[in-house]
Amino acid sequence: MTSRRGFLAGLAAATLAPLPSWAEVGSPDFLSAALFDDGSYRLVGLTSSGDVRFSIPLPGRGHAAAAHPHLARAVAFARRPGRFALVIDCATGDQLARLDAPDGRHFYGHGAFSPDGRRLFTTENDYEAGTGVIGVWDATKGYARMGEFASAGVGPHDVVLMPDGKSLAIANGGIETHPETGRTKLNLPTMCPNLTYVSLDGSVLEQVELPAALHKNSIRHLAVRSDGLLAFAMQWQGNLSHKPALLGLHRRGGRYHLLSAPDDIQATLAGYAGSVAFSAEGRQVAITCPRGNALHVFDAEAARFDRAHSLTDVCGLGPGPSGFVFTTGHGDVGHLTGPNPAISPRPWIRWDNHLVPIRPAI
Repeated sequence: MTSRRGFLAGLAAATLAPLPSWAEVGSPDFLSAALFDDGSYRLVGLTSSGDVRFSIPLPGRGHAAAAHPHLARAVAFARRPGRFALVIDCATGDQLARLDAPDGRHFYGHGAFSPDGRRLFTTENDYEAGTGVIGVWDATKGYARMGEFASAGVGPHDVVLMPDGKSLAIANGGIETHPETGRTKLNLPTMCPNLTYVSLDGSVLEQVELPAALHKNSIRHLAVRSDGLLAFAMQWQGNLSHKPALLGLHRRGGRYHLLSAPDDIQATLAGYAGSVAFSAEGRQVAITCPRGNALHVFDAEAARFDRAHSLTDVCGLGPGPSGFVFTTGHGDVGHLTGPNPAISPRPWIRWDNHLVPIRPAI
């Protein structure tokens, strides 16, 4: 029979036991939301070679996730306009906490941790005021809400931690929405997207706006290189007879560069970029365009178009051991290291929009 002293000693040892790391759940490289053929929405841990390390049920369709920098924990976000954000133990599948957006707020589907994993930052809509906010949550206290700060724009969709570990980049898409009208865009004639850099306490450090002629080019998704070069993917809300650039590059303190394919190729993209990523070595940057069934690769140093690949319903994108890893809505996991992609089908999985790297570029 176990004595009370022995029980307490065992309890203390269990309490002090280290929490599972990403290595202990098979060292996945990415998180992705997905729909399985049994009808379940899931959060998936995926390796760059296409192996599924775990799949955990979600209460509805997911969009993206935030990976804890040290522990095998993830925050799964609902598709915009979303109400659920779940903190999940990826070793056990247990739900550790549920983040509830305050009254008058909803999530936009993305978030980022501080370098030490103690704070979580979430993109949110203050829909009565028609402005964006960044929610701040305390991961050491059950993800209690610590507060919020202005995103310095409308419709903040994506947020990433910069390599300095002291600042965030925010993609303020510029589009105003309200839950009563679902995903209807309420301010297209006056929308004004921007790229904003803030300190971790919310102080604005720098802001970049597109020229007036491109005010309908919503800045949506972000990727950052280890030296601080930021890539931003855009979604055009104007007349599709225009063929605006859907990819931009910016480094703090400098000018932005817009990158585009030749007009005849650009015209096939329907003005929509889904995801953006740098290659592992950083020399290339790419966007996926699911409406145009295309993946475009650019030279990041020369800021010029390199090549296009035709891939049906491609959207998820991330860095591979070399080149890129991509996923499609038909279940494919692909690797792009040269002129021809290598594809591994997973027909029982329909991958959603994003591949979120578990190890950021810092």
